[in-house]
Amino acid sequence: MARNEEKAQSMLNRFVTMKEQESKKPKERRPFLASECRDLSEADRWRQQIMREIGRKVAEIQNEGLGEHRLRDLNDEINKLIREKGHWEKRIVELGGTNYMRYSAKMTDLEGNIVDVPNPGGRGGGYRYFGAAKKLPGVRELFQKPPELRKRRTRYDIYKRIDASYYGYRDDEDGLLEKVEAEAEQIMRAASLADWREMEEIKKEAKRAVKSGEVGSAAKILYEEEEDVVEEERKQREQDEKEKEKEFVVHVPLPDEKEIERMVVEKKKMELLSKYASENLVEEQNEAKAMLNIQR
Repeated sequence: MARNEEKAQSMLNRFVTMKEQESKKPKERRPFLASECRDLSEADRWRQQIMREIGRKVAEIQNEGLGEHRLRDLNDEINKLIREKGHWEKRIVELGGTNYMRYSAKMTDLEGNIVDVPNPGGRGGGYRYFGAAKKLPGVRELFQKPPELRKRRTRYDIYKRIDASYYGYRDDEDGLLEKVEAEAEQIMRAASLADWREMEEIKKEAKRAVKSGEVGSAAKILYEEEEDVVEEERKQREQDEKEKEKEFVVHVPLPDEKEIERMVVEKKKMELLSKYASENLVEEQNEAKAMLNIQR
């Protein structure tokens, strides 16, 4: 009994499925050429269908574990769909619809920066890479920026940056240098004025001592003048010693011009003798000079 019910139920299911398929319209295929479409709403519908297919394939290409061959195939399919989408967008514009090409997305690299699309053919929008296809060997190099070469500055560029501030002509414009110099100038003026007043007082006391016959203050003045002379002599002596150290000291006697001329003539004479005279003759001549005590 149960077996018969199952058969009847399966037959009923097949009958219901058949009736549903008959009531449905036959599935339409997208036209091969966008120019065959004459209806704007139909063209927009086909464009939306292509966009959904592109979205599915772009989501699938994000998976890096698909393998190099599958990633390249997916990337090719996406580029093919993008070209087809461009044809439908042009057809929509021709039929008086919205110009979707103005809002097309830009291509980005692995860091999200917008880059130019590599297009060796020079036609269309160029070949694009999506998802994990950007990391394939031979593709990653397309998105790498060349290293920036640091341009060497020329002499003209260096001189162009030199102004009055480089030579220190504007150091006092901020007002800080004037304050520091004013304080230092006051201190130096006060010290110089104190020394001058002390010397004036000593000179006055020396004059009074000379007139009155006292020698205490005069001795003090003479002692101070003697100290100044000794200090000047010591400085002069140190300066002379430094200059002597800088001078070049010759530790061997140097020949004068006559001696150099004689040595040159002697050398030329020996060269001529060695060229035209025999060795025995040269030895006899040397022996004769030695016997006669002739140095030349």
